[in-house]
Amino acid sequence: MSAGTYTPRPGAAPLPRMIAAQTALETRMLLRNGEQLLLTVIIPALLLVLFSAVDIIDTGSGASVDFLAPGVLALAVMSTAFTGQAIATGFERRYGVLKRLGASPLPRWALMTAKTLSVLVTEVLQIALLTAIALALGWSPHGNPLSVALLLVLGTAAFSGLGLLMAGTLKAEATLAAANLVFLLLLVGGGILVPLDKFPDAVRSALELLPVSALSGGLRDVLRHGAPMPWDQAGILAVWAVLGLGAAARFFRWE
Repeated sequence: MSAGTYTPRPGAAPLPRMIAAQTALETRMLLRNGEQLLLTVIIPALLLVLFSAVDIIDTGSGASVDFLAPGVLALAVMSTAFTGQAIATGFERRYGVLKRLGASPLPRWALMTAKTLSVLVTEVLQIALLTAIALALGWSPHGNPLSVALLLVLGTAAFSGLGLLMAGTLKAEATLAAANLVFLLLLVGGGILVPLDKFPDAVRSALELLPVSALSGGLRDVLRHGAPMPWDQAGILAVWAVLGLGAAARFFRWE
């Protein structure tokens, strides 16, 4: 037996392997959390079924589900990438999980990347389920799937950055309250269930700059009207993504 066969080889694993392992761990933790599943799957599905079956809000011409389905897809992205991730990460920070990760070879930006990739994996499952429900309710989507995918990725990056920024700068209890409050406010004022043209012009102009309004409006343009890539909404999402992820990388505190 040659010498040195059992000699340890200390050192960090390759960065892609570390990110992949952290992504898998984050995804398993998210899917095992019952409260997260309520927020990310059950609530969007119930809203889609309820508002499609009952004529509560005037959504214009056509079937209600044609208006609601794109908005609920945007809601699913927001609930997973922003609300759920902010709350989970905030409490990980409080309980010292992030402090321990901070002592590992995993860079800060790589942890954020892993969390965002975990969100994307979860969203694939969400979108598949919500799409199946919407199709069963009579939804007839149109448009280019690549445009839809790009909007969803940009929306995920924007909401993930904002969620991580909140979780990394506020106390866990404050993050819990703020994330749920923002979720409720954007549910009403983000063009998800209520058309933005129901608001006064000045208010609507401000609401259209929000990431959830850009995502729901862009998805609706493509999936409901068969429009080409809505670059205005994509640009708004890109700006939020750059600002959110950049601020999170700069100000995120591990303790």
